Amino acid sequence: MTKKFSFFSKDIVCVMLATFFYQFSIQAVNPLMNGYARNLGINSAFAGIIVGIMSITSMLLRPFAGNLTDRISKYRLALIGGSLCAVSDFGYLFAGNVSWLLTFRIVNGVGFVLCTICLATWMAFLVPREHLGAAMGYYGLLNALAMAIAPALAISLYQLLGYQFILSLAAVSAVAMVVAIQFIDDRAKPIVDAKDHHFKIIQRDALPVAIIFSLLSIPYFVTQADIVMYVQERHLNVTVSLFFLCYSLALIVIRMLLKNYFDTISFGVWFAVCIIATIGYIILLTIMRNNFEMILAAGLMAVGFGVMVSVSQSTSLLLAPIEEQGLANATYYLGSDIGMSLGPIIGGILPTIFPLNYFYPVMLVIVPLTAILYLCNRRKLNSAVQVN
Repeated sequence: MTKKFSFFSKDIVCVMLATFFYQFSIQAVNPLMNGYARNLGINSAFAGIIVGIMSITSMLLRPFAGNLTDRISKYRLALIGGSLCAVSDFGYLFAGNVSWLLTFRIVNGVGFVLCTICLATWMAFLVPREHLGAAMGYYGLLNALAMAIAPALAISLYQLLGYQFILSLAAVSAVAMVVAIQFIDDRAKPIVDAKDHHFKIIQRDALPVAIIFSLLSIPYFVTQADIVMYVQERHLNVTVSLFFLCYSLALIVIRMLLKNYFDTISFGVWFAVCIIATIGYIILLTIMRNNFEMILAAGLMAVGFGVMVSVSQSTSLLLAPIEEQGLANATYYLGSDIGMSLGPIIGGILPTIFPLNYFYPVMLVIVPLTAILYLCNRRKLNSAVQVN
């Protein structure tokens, strides 16, 4: 008799806990790093570099981390990544100048990229291929929880207890991640010998998904960087601080409701739903005048972008060979990194070219671009669920 698979086995639960803890350590620090740097006497230009250097580091190291994940046990890489996150968080406490703070941000970036790719690939390693979509849904759910809780908690507590407390809390969370993986029995050793691997920058089968996801992520990251400015400049009577809280809560609910459908519905259906939702939230952000319209836009963004996060990741993994799962994850995350980098740049340029009323409508150009990419690759993309 075949043993029934459960998402609540000890190994999977520990991977999900480790995911929450490392992501909490990152998300608790990121919103405060600019202020912390300035509090140390660092000027605004260097503070911006210090904030951004972690993302740049992680983007540059994605291919290397992906290749390592396919060559070395997931346990060993996760241990290194979590330890580096803990070292950097503790290091922030004692960094007294720009050089040390920059150094620890780079260390944090290395730890972050290793944890991100390694834990997602480890999660995929522990589940049967037919449950991979649901697995990425659970993985994304823990990420969404950390991203909803950590920034709000950090911003609230630092005002009462100071930067040192939040940095210590982040460090303890990174240590908790290292502790959690000690209880995982399956260390996820490489399936094939490392000498059979050749270094690759990207996983070719996952590339179309990564490009589509990169384009769809641009309006999200533009909004993340510029919605406060947008609301202020347009003198809108909305409580902008609620936007990403509502987005996170909606995303958690959506992923819980849809987790069993990621393995049974083809990419094309999800793509159509996400495109419609993307058009919807861009239009709502263009015309919004009150909190109801803003919250509705946040909910549609949770569908348009948040659902695509899980669908794109699982599709990337399903299309790639089993021995290149780490590289497929790296390719997927590279798409996210590109969107994360381009979003704030595009958001900064648009108001200098167009009136602010056109700030969001201009971004609708991604719709035909992603549609063309999908149509050119639809057979491959839709085969992921059907074949696997």
